[in-house]
Amino acid sequence: MKTAFLAVLLLISTSAMAQTDHIGTQASLPNHPRILLLKGEEEPIKRTIESDKTWEKMHTVILAECDALLNEAPIERIQIGRRLLGKSREGLRRIFYLSYAWRMTQQENYLRRAEKELLAISAFSDWNPSHFLDVGEMTMAVAIGYDWLYYGLSEQSRARIKDAILKKGIEPSLNPKYNSWLKSSNNWNQVCNAGMVYGALAIFEEQPELAKSIVNRAVDAVVLPMADYIPDGAYPEGYSYWGYGTSFNVMLISALEKAFGKDFGLVAQPGFLKTAAYLQNMTGPSGNAYNYSDSGLGGGLEPAMFWFANRLKDPSLLWVERTNLMNGDPKKLVRDRLLPATMLWSGGIKISSMAEPKELMWSGNGKNPVAMMRTSWSDPAAIYVGVKGGSPSNSHAHMDVGSFIMEADGVRWAMDFGMQDYESLESKGVDLWNRAQDSQRWQVFRYNNFVHNTLTVNNEMQRVFEKAPITSLSKTPLFMNAVMDLKDLYKGGLSKATRGVALVNKAYVVVRDELETPAAETTVRWTMLTPADVKLLGKNKAELTKDGKKLILEVREPAKVVLKTWSTEPTHDYDAANPGTIRVGFEVQVPASSKTALTVLLIPEKAVKTAGSKVQALEKWPKE
Repeated sequence: MKTAFLAVLLLISTSAMAQTDHIGTQASLPNHPRILLLKGEEEPIKRTIESDKTWEKMHTVILAECDALLNEAPIERIQIGRRLLGKSREGLRRIFYLSYAWRMTQQENYLRRAEKELLAISAFSDWNPSHFLDVGEMTMAVAIGYDWLYYGLSEQSRARIKDAILKKGIEPSLNPKYNSWLKSSNNWNQVCNAGMVYGALAIFEEQPELAKSIVNRAVDAVVLPMADYIPDGAYPEGYSYWGYGTSFNVMLISALEKAFGKDFGLVAQPGFLKTAAYLQNMTGPSGNAYNYSDSGLGGGLEPAMFWFANRLKDPSLLWVERTNLMNGDPKKLVRDRLLPATMLWSGGIKISSMAEPKELMWSGNGKNPVAMMRTSWSDPAAIYVGVKGGSPSNSHAHMDVGSFIMEADGVRWAMDFGMQDYESLESKGVDLWNRAQDSQRWQVFRYNNFVHNTLTVNNEMQRVFEKAPITSLSKTPLFMNAVMDLKDLYKGGLSKATRGVALVNKAYVVVRDELETPAAETTVRWTMLTPADVKLLGKNKAELTKDGKKLILEVREPAKVVLKTWSTEPTHDYDAANPGTIRVGFEVQVPASSKTALTVLLIPEKAVKTAGSKVQALEKWPKE
């Protein structure tokens, strides 16, 4: 035991030598509770609940879930594949909810049920440090419970819980075998550092030097993934991972501010505050997310957006959250393990002040540049278009560069499959995390360009380590558009590949590709994935039907083209099923050393008679 303790001290001192001392001489923190919500800060939340029926409903939903948890057995250490993460997340959900209920009501049953969960988790053999996200979330869970319930816990319980935070949470993070996330620029860095800081804050008075080292280390390290918000806040890992990485980044900042009275410069990191607008624009009129990369389709309440809205003093950022607050299914809401943070960050904002946003288009450059356009924020039948550039080499990315999604009349006509469950692939031996050009990752049906709404050239995959920038944009109301340079993704096959996507006259969508070939004939496939029934009306026109609505897909250029469909039947036994979907598009043979344009219109039924007859070259499209 003594040898292990000395080894930990050596790791701490070695780590501290390379750190910036952000904390300085501050030797103490507020008494417990000190994480996120200080003693007495329940009162403003209670006033918000009393003054707004929607907030009252949210508070009641949380308490009802806590009541349901009272008779549930504590979670057990059941690992699935390489992950304990499901248990860590459920542990965080239960403890955060029950601790909130205790803070807000002082009812003994919530305290004792939380204590039971804390002791069960603390008794686990470990929190699975080989997959450190599991440790990060579990440490955050136990730290919140330990801190918020501190004076209600027995001395014996406190000792056991504190020891688990130290031995199963913080100490493994000092081991180079487990802490490669410190040098990562993805969500792992954000989540794991947040968890370790929560653990450090919980036991600060017991281990002040260790705790300071953990906090200093986190402030130094988390700026790596925060650099990915530069310049405009477009989160490169997409919608779902924004909900993960950014939420935990906000949890980290919020805890630091509450404990130390400052954020150590993290809020001022370029692009970070702008990311709230990115997330807001990533939800379409249907309520579904723009689900590129490893993302789920279903949108949901994002607690972190309330933190951003308060920080920026902009309640309009909560327009989408307003809908989720007012109309969200309680059973769905309570699956969010960070839901109580919504109450902490509500800031007294009334539902009535969450006004409709004014901007109908948002774009962001960065590793995965995106643009989203819409005709309205309040009309459920509005047209919504999302388009992206970027690179397959980005964290959690697919070969979807140049792809787009499109909604109209409440239907997502042009769709993206998004992610496939990782365990379903890993359990069958798929080398999922190898991003090499010829790796097995790109054989997964949902991951390569053949099934995305982009181009396929000579039946080959996009170049993994190349990237496509957005080269021009316009928010012109009657011709919102974004143009991307895709040529590097098709090196050897195309010498020019420029794609423009426009929302025209607030009535229909144009997708135009301008291509040039090298000294060889080239085959180009244009693809759109859809959940609609597809009826081919002729060589260049198809009628898409879904939910009683219709959309016309019309190819204006080239003149000689034959539309066709392709199955979405999985190609391997490890691929997920894709029922109710089909690919529609066409192939063209482009002669060597020549130019061509592919122009496709997506026309909702009500705009069929008014869609323009001519689409100009991309160089003539409006630009900012």
